[in-house]
Amino acid sequence: MKKIHLYDSCSKEIQEVPLKEHEKNYMYVCGPTVYNHAHIGNARPLVVFDTLKRTLLACGYEIALISNYTDVDDKIILAAEKENITEKELTDKYIAAYEELKKNLNILPVDKKPRVTEYMPKIIDFIDQLVKKEAAYIIQGDVYFRVSKIASYGSISNKNLEELKVGARIEENEKKENPLDFTLWKETKQGIQWDSPWSKGRPGWHTECVAMIYDITPQHHVVIHGGGMDLKFPHHENEQAQALAYDHRPLADLWVHNGMVNINNEKMSKSLNNFIYAKDLIAKYGGNVLRWVFLSTHYRAPINFTDEVFQQAITELNKIYMPLKQAYVKLAFVEEKLKNSKIDVDKYDAFLDAMADDLNTTQAISVLFEMVKQLNVSIRQNQLDAAMVLQNCNTVNQMLEVLGIVPLTIKLTEEDKTLYRQWEAYKKNKDFENADKLRKILVERGIL
Repeated sequence: MKKIHLYDSCSKEIQEVPLKEHEKNYMYVCGPTVYNHAHIGNARPLVVFDTLKRTLLACGYEIALISNYTDVDDKIILAAEKENITEKELTDKYIAAYEELKKNLNILPVDKKPRVTEYMPKIIDFIDQLVKKEAAYIIQGDVYFRVSKIASYGSISNKNLEELKVGARIEENEKKENPLDFTLWKETKQGIQWDSPWSKGRPGWHTECVAMIYDITPQHHVVIHGGGMDLKFPHHENEQAQALAYDHRPLADLWVHNGMVNINNEKMSKSLNNFIYAKDLIAKYGGNVLRWVFLSTHYRAPINFTDEVFQQAITELNKIYMPLKQAYVKLAFVEEKLKNSKIDVDKYDAFLDAMADDLNTTQAISVLFEMVKQLNVSIRQNQLDAAMVLQNCNTVNQMLEVLGIVPLTIKLTEEDKTLYRQWEAYKKNKDFENADKLRKILVERGIL
């Protein structure tokens, strides 16, 4: 098994991930608040952590990915009122849309997809335990976490307490002991509510994920906790604080964050009117192309979306798929039955080395293109070495599989072969009119 190294936001350095061999490892990635369609900022962690899961599996580890749906929130209440439907109808609608997005981005099935509303008794019990440990306190039906209990608060986001206090907003009627204290439970009369020992209300966002991790994982702990860079503070900082208060140990071994998304060199935001839904880009370019765009930039770096970036992605994918098509067409006319499942071990190992090195997809893609070049050479030989061509195809497709890019294989029917031979004959006889007609048919069948 390969050693996996990732950048840890807490230690501020690349560390070896303490993965267990022959035993299940848990990874948690914060999911969306489902009040609307996912934007491309939501889509990036989907691709990043799916690619990480694929890499861990390819390197021989057993990994369980947990990613939640936040289906209770003020934004959900407002959106449901606007659409004149219930909160559950709204969240069901957008969870279904999110699942469709994952399908279009070729995301592996998530091992556990907890909804906040399904874990309310566990969340209430978790908060109650923090109150009993005096890590939380009650004020008029609301429950707040005592940040002063955690000496290391700010370590994930690299912020110190004094800086945070200066920047904290204190509302006029706020009765918190400390401006940094955050809400675990709030009394509310609007929207869906639950009975609790403190009031009828609903939980604060920061306590939901940690409570679900504690319930789902055997050790109340995950190896990797992931999400976008914007979740470092306050969300992940507050999750960590609650875990430390609950049982005096970190919630995760490593905190891993992907970079933000820019549109034409500007930060994506509704105020700039450059807010893009992932489904719209998929409708325009396809999920494969969008995924390739995400992978072409290192996951920790900001990514800039432009039309040129998408056109480059289309070009690069064609450079991979066209040789694969040509290879499988040539192999279809080989008389011997080929069942070779071999790969180029050295090239694949170099590819995995790059992926295991802080998910270095840019270097891995370079190795992939070296393999594509090798495939091109093998299909242009005067004397076709069918076994070598198939091995090269297998290797390219296995690399694509780890990246989550849809692999390509073609099986020609006898009719396909007849049409292909006729097309070649038309070309040879310079009958370009009939050759063009047949070419269109072959393209529609995915052969050219």
